Amino acid sequence: MPNISELRQALFHVQKPGRYTGGEPGSVIKDKDKVDVRFAFCFPDTYEVGMSFLGEKILYELLNRHENWWCERAFMPWVDMKEQMEQLQIPLYCLESKDPLRDFDIVGFTLEYELCYTNILAMLDLAGIPLRAADRDESWPLIIAGGPCVCNAEPMADFFDLMQLGEGEQMLQDICACVEAGKKNGWNKEQLLLELARIPGVYVPAFYTVEYEQDGRIRSVTPNREGVPPQVTKAIVRDMDSFPPPENFVVPIVGTIQDRASVEVLRGCVRGCRFCQAGQIYRPFRERSPKLISDCARTLCANTGYDELSLMSLSTSDHSRLEEILDRLNEWAEADHVSLSLPSLRVDNFSQSLVEKTSRVRKSGLTFAAEAGTQRLRDVINKNVTWEQIERGCRIAFKEGYTSVKLYFMMGLPTETMEDIKGIADTAQQVVNLFYSIPDRPKGKGVQVTISVACFVPKPWTPFQFCAQDTRERLREKQKYLLSCVHSRKIKVNYHDSATSVLEGIFAKGDRRLGAVIEKAYRMGSVFDTWEEYFDYDRWLAAFAACRLDPDFYNYRPLGLEEPAPWDHLNVGVSRAFLAREYNKALRAETTPPCNRQCSGCGANKLLGGPCFAYDQDQL
Repeated sequence: MPNISELRQALFHVQKPGRYTGGEPGSVIKDKDKVDVRFAFCFPDTYEVGMSFLGEKILYELLNRHENWWCERAFMPWVDMKEQMEQLQIPLYCLESKDPLRDFDIVGFTLEYELCYTNILAMLDLAGIPLRAADRDESWPLIIAGGPCVCNAEPMADFFDLMQLGEGEQMLQDICACVEAGKKNGWNKEQLLLELARIPGVYVPAFYTVEYEQDGRIRSVTPNREGVPPQVTKAIVRDMDSFPPPENFVVPIVGTIQDRASVEVLRGCVRGCRFCQAGQIYRPFRERSPKLISDCARTLCANTGYDELSLMSLSTSDHSRLEEILDRLNEWAEADHVSLSLPSLRVDNFSQSLVEKTSRVRKSGLTFAAEAGTQRLRDVINKNVTWEQIERGCRIAFKEGYTSVKLYFMMGLPTETMEDIKGIADTAQQVVNLFYSIPDRPKGKGVQVTISVACFVPKPWTPFQFCAQDTRERLREKQKYLLSCVHSRKIKVNYHDSATSVLEGIFAKGDRRLGAVIEKAYRMGSVFDTWEEYFDYDRWLAAFAACRLDPDFYNYRPLGLEEPAPWDHLNVGVSRAFLAREYNKALRAETTPPCNRQCSGCGANKLLGGPCFAYDQDQL
């Protein structure tokens, strides 16, 4: 435990001391002398961001249900606290016990976003833990990672003892049980890792050797230990009802980004958008039952005191029994003064009924993801949304009192032309015109349409993994042209800095050699790269130069359809043949129907051992 007087001194000098004190309602305190496994769940961003992460809440409750395991939380200290901890030599600690990370059996990080990678190194450094797995013996905690970025684990592989591919509910419990057995049986680190490598979804990077061609491309990634699988297949939860949602949350004492009760209603997505990594790596599609959702949600709201409930998923409105879910929730939500929010609605199934069944709907704004400005490009990316559907959704919203609409788009998509960029502005103008054409629109109010445009990043395990990324110069040219196409004060344009997207693309499709670049950039001062005021692209370029690696090799070069990829030894369920088929269909602007209507043969059904849907029955 850090010296209390020194910790108190540090807290006097920071902007938000509540980030570092713990003691929140719902936090779990145990006697550390009576537990066999201590797990530190580490989120590589601020308290406000990490406490909004549903995955942490799921696993925190799941692990703490075991009497002899104790899961605690740690977050990346903001720059003021980081400075104090370094000056006063306070090691990074968990909020519940205030014990330093090095005292734990397992230190687990979630890899949610590529630009958080240097924060992970900063947290290990603050804890006094060697950064690289090769430099840690049995005396150090097991350093593990999970999260969506593990689908290409290689850029961070050298820093972790093991990485979890897939869904953690059962896998993480199996890992903790194995560590407990290892402690009781006196296994050394090699023995422990060999046992852990037998758990479905567990990837031990040190057990795989990477070979490269002379031009820098991957030649092969192969096991270097007997009994280690040549390909690690992701772990999944086959039956979502077998793992009920959390019924209690740690309620933050500092305002967070998402401070509400949340229940995950389904996992996966049926849509097959070709740009979307989550829609591919979380396949197959699985739903929770309406009764379980409602019962757990009511208990969660009662336990935490939250008066807002969010139904979470990649596409909540695709739940086949959403109307029943809302009916069950409304049996108690209004009486309990709980409002419902559906944050992931799609414009093509936004309906009057959904609005009516959502209590205390906020009329201030609504968000639709059109993604592309022309129908041709929406077909390329398999968005399967038409202007008629966008118009219908906006018309319903305006009649219900909404006066502002946010439209999400991407820029830099494969096959994109300047006509597609102009289409973004044209779509926004059509929405403005639609508002004023509706006789029963909100009176006395104007409409505000916000265009939010992200730079497209090709991601592994998507049909667009084979594409090169647009250069910064090209993206800037498109951004400038978009602004010139907007002629109404009713339309506001927001767009992202292309430099962060370029770096994201490099690490999304990178190989194990990039670990040296990440460490070098960290040593040069790169932390909080997700925060605009601390991101320094030139420093990253200097780190690449120091490591004698060309960043353009990773994101400005297309991946050959038959070329080995850095992630080929990992299996998320969708086959490379399927991704190649979808890529070729994209080039022809051909669409693929949602997989609950027609199976596209992606391969994810093999993870279930049978078909994902009963195709002989009517599907929504």
